[in-house]
Amino acid sequence: MNAVVCSGNPHKLEEFEVLFPDWTLSLLEGAAFPPETGRTYLENARGKAAFGRRVGPADRWMLADDSGIEVVALGGGPGVQTARWAEGRHVEKLLAALGETGDRRARYVCELVALAPDGREARGTGVLDGTIALGPAGSEGFGFDPVFVPVGEASTVAELGDAWKAEHSHRALAARALRDAV
Repeated sequence: MNAVVCSGNPHKLEEFEVLFPDWTLSLLEGAAFPPETGRTYLENARGKAAFGRRVGPADRWMLADDSGIEVVALGGGPGVQTARWAEGRHVEKLLAALGETGDRRARYVCELVALAPDGREARGTGVLDGTIALGPAGSEGFGFDPVFVPVGEASTVAELGDAWKAEHSHRALAARALRDAV
């Protein structure tokens, strides 16, 4: 399978290369992506894939995702607004927003959409439940990984490491579902 990842983020390409080891992937380069205005992860992922379909190579699949974190104490936020809310200060902003709250339940959500050259759509959803730690720990991963402790684990995703993440993360779960749907 040949696909274009509808993102300008090289870290996302690296992560997708692990999640889709039998696919040939590249980034959608030189594109000015439109703003994410969807009310759901699916709407945003579908919008990115549709944009890729319009401007990318006609003979390749377009692969796009949207993901975020939903924190119970923040009313399910920041949710679909995660990237804009975090402003590149994921850990610091989340810990400040939670303060000393006792309810630290959270979940990562990922929606993946792939559009075929003929317009067919396949999608996959992944959810990873957990809690937010009181402080950061670990050096692998990115975003909220230093403070996200998955259910059933005693360590953060950043401590568990990239190999664990490639098997168990919300993106890994979505990728499995998407591969089954293609």
